[in-house]
Amino acid sequence: QVRLVESGGGSVQAGGSLRLSCEVSGDTFMRKFMGWFRQAPGKEREGVAVIYSPGAQTSYADSVKGRFTISQDEGRNTVYLQMNTLKPEDTAMYYCAAAKSLTSLSLLLTAAGYNHWGQGTQVTVSS
Repeated sequence: QVRLVESGGGSVQAGGSLRLSCEVSGDTFMRKFMGWFRQAPGKEREGVAVIYSPGAQTSYADSVKGRFTISQDEGRNTVYLQMNTLKPEDTAMYYCAAAKSLTSLSLLLTAAGYNHWGQGTQVTVSS
């Protein structure tokens, strides 16, 4: 089993920054793929950024490339999402997710590919 606990959300003005944290506990082999997803009211959950083994490779949604950075601190069992130059359209509940494997790398930013989820942390960006 894997337990994921997000923190770091909040309210910020457009152009500001936030850093989300996801504290991970449980079976190491269950978290080869670690991702951040978000869901705005009335919209589907969408992938934002993923970090995966081997070699801490990363993948980002086009909408956040150049603004968001995903990283991990294996010693602290924590995955981070640094969000810069935030926009009102980034407003959403942000979720941390983990998966042991994916049938295809094309599913990296697809919520259906992940079977462990945190409770989420709210990010609100005002204009």
